[in-house]
Amino acid sequence: MTRHLLSLAAVTSSLVFAVAVGPLAGQAPAPAPRGTAGKSYAPPKTPWGDPDIQGGYSNKDENGIPFERPGNLSGKQLGEFDDSELAELAASRDANRLEAARGIGGRDTGAGPVHWYEHYGAKNSRAWLVVDPPEGTIPAQTPAAQARLGAAGRGRGAGPLGEGGRADSYTDRSFYDRCITRGLPGSMMPAIYGNAYDITQAPGLVAIRYEMIHETRIIPLDNSPRTGLRAHMGDARGRWEGNTLVVETTNFDSRTAYRNASPKLTLVERFKPLAPGKLEWSVTVNDPDTWVKPWTFAMALTNDPEQALFEYACHEGNYAMRNILSAARAEEARQAK
Repeated sequence: MTRHLLSLAAVTSSLVFAVAVGPLAGQAPAPAPRGTAGKSYAPPKTPWGDPDIQGGYSNKDENGIPFERPGNLSGKQLGEFDDSELAELAASRDANRLEAARGIGGRDTGAGPVHWYEHYGAKNSRAWLVVDPPEGTIPAQTPAAQARLGAAGRGRGAGPLGEGGRADSYTDRSFYDRCITRGLPGSMMPAIYGNAYDITQAPGLVAIRYEMIHETRIIPLDNSPRTGLRAHMGDARGRWEGNTLVVETTNFDSRTAYRNASPKLTLVERFKPLAPGKLEWSVTVNDPDTWVKPWTFAMALTNDPEQALFEYACHEGNYAMRNILSAARAEEARQAK
């Protein structure tokens, strides 16, 4: 089945992010998902001796998890939820998804038929995603970051027609709207569809393919010098720490930098085997020009051999750009009258 991105505005509004992250030096490790604490799992080895974490994975079961700790769970810690409480939270989130699907699916809304959606019945692994700081909230932004936000908004108008209210050109739209990239870690965030990922290993490198927009990262497992060139998904180098794959990525393109990050942004991902067919993906976000301290968020990846990567025919079905720009012209004409 070919999947077309028919209405990015509608689809993007339904994305719910979930991630699991590993700590920088001196930070507390991410709490293990329930049922894994105290257990040690050693994956098989590749023919050349690296831990074998290859395969097709999905994170659709992480859909609906709040990124930060919700206000109604104030005072709670991630490890305090038992299985029944997590199941109750997941059931409530699933009911919200079913209700939202009536508004985003079908011919009239342009977000694709409901049978495309993969996120029903998600078996969430946690109550929220930010695991460090322990209170489950993203640290404050620095004055420099706040100034960048203010500068980005000035001169771009205001209103509902896109970033800053402008839709003068396709260049006013995000790279995701334009079917170019979701960036990093955006390309591995759970969504209503496009939640499949493939990890392939070879001597000296790891490749990760993402179903959403069909990007591929080639990660050398060495200390080769970085080029200094800035890319949409950065410049990655990986290494093994025991059975955990650690990937440090720098040199992000400013146009796709994560959450208003600066050129100093470093992302440290950890792919930790928890059990056969189960990884914890952890990402630590470190940018002293954007946040007052590093922070971490987390999620689970589950092996699913039947969840092959579909063709993501984004450009072929991307009516969003035409509709956004034509709506902007119509709004301008209305205001001129």
